[in-house]
Amino acid sequence: MTKASFATHPFLLGFEQLDRLVERSTKNDGYPPYNIEQSGDNAYRITLAVAGFAEENLTITIEDAQLKIAGNQLDDGPERVFLHRGIAARQFLRSFVLADGVEVRGAWLENGLLHIDLTRQQPQSVVRKIKING
Repeated sequence: MTKASFATHPFLLGFEQLDRLVERSTKNDGYPPYNIEQSGDNAYRITLAVAGFAEENLTITIEDAQLKIAGNQLDDGPERVFLHRGIAARQFLRSFVLADGVEVRGAWLENGLLHIDLTRQQPQSVVRKIKING
């Protein structure tokens, strides 16, 4: 059975890449939890709960229109013995698909929360006349 997608609609030409981006963005698990808030007309903030992660354990990159946040904690070693371990200490990769014109303005770590500020530039309307060669 073939999976139908919005990119197969006959009026949407050349949107195959967008269809792949939507498919990739749905493959995130629930860790770490996050919020997305609108902080202005064209401004957004992503906040991830990264308790236990130090700044050097976190990496933020942009690759193929995707904002990728990775966390990697080092193993505590055999000297620590846990009677109960309820705080997650696992690595993660959380990604968000960015629209054209969305830029990362900054990121900071505060009280176990990683904040990433984004802004969106207003697209310029471009009208071109196409000459018919006959």
